[in-house]
Amino acid sequence: MNRPDASTHPLDTPELRQWIVREISTGRAPDEVLKELTARGLESERAVDLMTAALEARLATARAARTVGNTDTSQVASASSTALHVPQPLQQQWPATIHAFDREVRVLFSLAHPRVVLFGDLLAKRECEELIAQARAHLSASNVIDMEQAGEQRHGDRTSSGMAFARGATPLIRRIEQRIAALLQWPMENGEALQILRYQVGQEYKPHYDYVDPTQPGAAPFLARGGQRVASLVMYLNTPQAGGATNFPDVGLEVAATQGNAVFFSYDRPHPSTKTLHGGMPVRAGEKWVATKWLRVSRTDP
Repeated sequence: MNRPDASTHPLDTPELRQWIVREISTGRAPDEVLKELTARGLESERAVDLMTAALEARLATARAARTVGNTDTSQVASASSTALHVPQPLQQQWPATIHAFDREVRVLFSLAHPRVVLFGDLLAKRECEELIAQARAHLSASNVIDMEQAGEQRHGDRTSSGMAFARGATPLIRRIEQRIAALLQWPMENGEALQILRYQVGQEYKPHYDYVDPTQPGAAPFLARGGQRVASLVMYLNTPQAGGATNFPDVGLEVAATQGNAVFFSYDRPHPSTKTLHGGMPVRAGEKWVATKWLRVSRTDP
């Protein structure tokens, strides 16, 4: 008797097949992937058929790429999802400074892949101190997005405390948001609330991605409010005594937390091929304060 065709199953979607390829490509054991597929409601035989079909299609894509002389596996992997429009802060090659609304911002370095730009003096010392002062009394334990049931939840990978200012909540917040919009060439209304975070000694945020995996059960409510995240801007409100750098493990990059500076990175698809895996390294002495602005593809809740 022939096995049932996995493609006729309602759970078989392009997003699920992309998820299978992504999980296998990042080194996850096939048995673990099959176990998760069955947990999602697929019968064992259907799960095997689906995984086989997804991997065979991936292999065919790789072979086609090699036929035309493209042996870059990262390009093949990124082809599994459609590229999104992302902020483009540098409108000319090698600018030393950028005029952003009301301030001259320095360009300290620019990396092509992953797309990372380090800006100097995005915030004035007085602005940093004012943000810390306004946020300090409102801090609570930080959460992460709950990708199983939507909403948010506590997670051991993120041990900071924080709070968020609604878009345009104060004259200071609005001025900074206007500056960010001009610097990154991205509409203010496409930015999430400005999040202020404090990391004390030993606290960190282990390496993670800022985009939302669209195949996860809890993704739909998040994506309904402004679509996918496409870029992040981390602004340093103080300089820790030791530690607290932002690291990008895939490329061996560490960005020191220096008051007034900001690191920008974009991701044109929700996929590890963007190499935007990043984390906040543990603070070893003092404390670290940052302000984070996440940018979406379209207007999001303030």
